[in-house]
Amino acid sequence: EIMFDGAAILDGLPDSVRAEFARDFNIADEGFRNGRVASTTQTKEKYRREWFAYCKTLGVDPHLEAATTRFQTRARVLSGFAARTRRGAFGRGRQIAAGSVASAITAVGQAISLDTGVNPTKNEGSKQLIYPLHVMMAGFRKEDPATVKKLPIEVDIPEYLASFGKRNGSSARDRAIGDLTLIAFYFLLRIGEYTMKRHRNESKQTVNFRVADITFFKRGEDGKLRQLPRNASKEEILAADSATLRLTNQKNGWKGVCINHHVNGDSYYCPVKALTRRFLHIRDHSGDTDLGICAYFNNGTKYDVNDDDIRQALKFAGKELNYPERGIPIERIDTHSLRGGGANALSLAGYSDRAIQKMGRWRSATFLEYICDQLSAFSEGMSKSMSKVLNFVNIEGGVSHDVTTLAINTAYTNAATA
Repeated sequence: EIMFDGAAILDGLPDSVRAEFARDFNIADEGFRNGRVASTTQTKEKYRREWFAYCKTLGVDPHLEAATTRFQTRARVLSGFAARTRRGAFGRGRQIAAGSVASAITAVGQAISLDTGVNPTKNEGSKQLIYPLHVMMAGFRKEDPATVKKLPIEVDIPEYLASFGKRNGSSARDRAIGDLTLIAFYFLLRIGEYTMKRHRNESKQTVNFRVADITFFKRGEDGKLRQLPRNASKEEILAADSATLRLTNQKNGWKGVCINHHVNGDSYYCPVKALTRRFLHIRDHSGDTDLGICAYFNNGTKYDVNDDDIRQALKFAGKELNYPERGIPIERIDTHSLRGGGANALSLAGYSDRAIQKMGRWRSATFLEYICDQLSAFSEGMSKSMSKVLNFVNIEGGVSHDVTTLAINTAYTNAATA
């Protein structure tokens, strides 16, 4: 995939400089390819193909150039394509949400812009959709049902799952699932960072944390943390006071950034201890440090914990711990519940939004969606505080009135005297 075909330009150049310019174009195209997430690119390409087919059937220029296409025609064709997208004609045949329709319109606009330099879906010089599309999308959003988001869980679920690892005869799989849920909760991990997809998907940008991405630290007699070597003894690793995960390439482009946790005082239900157990298990069975932290071995054979393993485990624990009695239905517990639960735990503990954002590696305020204000803990004590009569005084009240009255009386007095 390339931005533009430069062959015609290169053909007109002398041999002495053609290779140099060809190199420039190749580097630019490589950056263009790397700048696009494959899964998103595939979706955009699908809508581009559908758009061109839609316009061909109508006999309309797919580029909607102003010189050949009236504004009314442009609005009609774009809105019609949006409506067909809305009813699921390019997907599973079911109505899709307004946000997905907006993505389709964006894909069409970007495809045309790449060809002509002009995006006909937007007002000239603006990021806003042309007015008919803007109003139509507002109507779609009003029609959409409220989004049913997954709810956060508390640390009792990962601790419950980790407890299986302490039992005699526990399997390597159960120990891995328990430790990974603890790690995900405390480090606010995305599901793709600590599990393997059941069907490998090279189109996603987020990659699994590897053994090579883990670093342990031990506090010395002087109280300072010192890095432990990878070949440190089992006893030294298990006694680590702190652990760091280094980001390789995550969903929002974070690279080379480290997230760290210290021990929480518990000898087992601790994110650092869970990481040491994962590290040692994998190191005992393989010297490959590129293995993901989701790997586990059974009778010498390597397996990986996948996203569905975590999902089913969380729902099972939610049932066992009677989460529905807390107003959290099992169907609203999913892999996002760990990341959301960790963010909520930090918020309830008094950590600032900035601290939570940095721990979760969110680049924007979207992380606030994970903070569930409908949880009772956020409103605890509010009604009691609001019931107090403080006898406050409006320090502005009366000031303007008194000054005005004084001024009027003074004016009348002066007039009478005169």
